Amino acid sequence: MVANNNSSRKQGVDKDDETPSPPHQVYLNGDQVYTCSGCHTHLAKNDDIISKGFQGRHGRAYLLKAVHNISLGPKEDRVLMTGLHSVADINCIICQSVVGWIYIYAFEDSQKYKEGKYIVEKAKISKENFWVQRM
Repeated sequence: MVANNNSSRKQGVDKDDETPSPPHQVYLNGDQVYTCSGCHTHLAKNDDIISKGFQGRHGRAYLLKAVHNISLGPKEDRVLMTGLHSVADINCIICQSVVGWIYIYAFEDSQKYKEGKYIVEKAKISKENFWVQRM
């Protein structure tokens, strides 16, 4: 269902010493990358943003078409500002911080456009230093 994340990859175990290996990360190319504010793992490109006009649990949030380096929490039904939705929290694969959620199912027809899209909370992400000013 979520082609652009690595949530299906579990931490591996080294056969020799049974030490868990770190999760596989995707590094995003480009000069406009959003990262986890806790550990600076790449999460999304500026081009993935659909809208900056959403509300999260901690203030403003972005609606995105793709988010990388996340794992999914359990699916649950939540009553949000726009009605009832089935959602799952999305966690950074490195520090496990909840950075937002994915819309799995919208019960109202007017909200169906959100299905398969992500909410990432502005308070949980950072812009990396290599942003270039465009003239």
